Amino acid sequence: MTDRYARQLVLPEVGPEGQARLAAASVLVVGAGGLGCPVLPYLAGAGVGRLAIVDYDRVEETNLHRQPLYAMADIGALKVDAAARALQRFNPGVRVDTVAERLTPQNAVPLVAGADLVIDAADSFAVTYMLSDACHAAAKPLVSASVVGLSGYAGAFCGGGPSYRAVFPEVSMDAGTCATLGVLGTAVAVLGSVQAHLALHLLLGLEPTVLGRVVTFDARRCAFGGFGFAGSPEPDTVVPFVAPEAVTADDLVVDLRSLEEAPVSPFEGARRLKVETIDALGRPAGRVVLACRSGQRALMAADRLRERGVSNLALLALG
Repeated sequence: MTDRYARQLVLPEVGPEGQARLAAASVLVVGAGGLGCPVLPYLAGAGVGRLAIVDYDRVEETNLHRQPLYAMADIGALKVDAAARALQRFNPGVRVDTVAERLTPQNAVPLVAGADLVIDAADSFAVTYMLSDACHAAAKPLVSASVVGLSGYAGAFCGGGPSYRAVFPEVSMDAGTCATLGVLGTAVAVLGSVQAHLALHLLLGLEPTVLGRVVTFDARRCAFGGFGFAGSPEPDTVVPFVAPEAVTADDLVVDLRSLEEAPVSPFEGARRLKVETIDALGRPAGRVVLACRSGQRALMAADRLRERGVSNLALLALG
């Protein structure tokens, strides 16, 4: 054991046994952006043995105010590659695997299967629900966070606790993105650090468990809050996310994006509707596939259709 971990080895909650647990752990981190940038170095610094990073994006100058893993020289590089280089310089004893792909319903299952714990740092509705479904099925803990503007949360789901869907079955119509509402770098850093702590708490097996808990942070008031959700029931039915290749000619595709957003739909014969006008769809006989950019509108449209008795549904996030 090197001096690298000396300051945490003296903690009775860690010690040689805990350090060995961290060294043997494999953590999947989906997202190497604002949340991933504090998560990754803290896990590498703590000595987590293997980090698998999933992100298809490239470094842009607009990232740098809140993503300090990257420098000007990294602009244009794949985030997974730039992050791996930085982490290997930081702690060469940690194995870093990279997956430069978008998370999909197909690759989520094997990626989750290869990890002891999963961190959702993508800040995407579609990714969160996909990971929650895969982690719940595999009984793997999921640490998810989201930050927009000056507020956000981090929580621990699945792995024996309730899934994300059990706590957040619906998506708010008012939810925005960092691009539309903005975000303060320090707010992201705080919640990313909380994510890293929740992950280490679970990997070390500390008690009481953080599964079934959400921590909230209001950066405007500099105030923390949160709530527990242990025992929350799982939804009776789940509308799954599917990949574009899973869409068949028998499916009715509803593209919820505007013509300005996407002048041409990738699906021939797709209907163009909005969440507010989804009732015009009626009650189709076959499966309805609801498509939008992030999955947020698809989830909301699915909720409205289910209230009217339409149950044969699938969701598609087109990016």
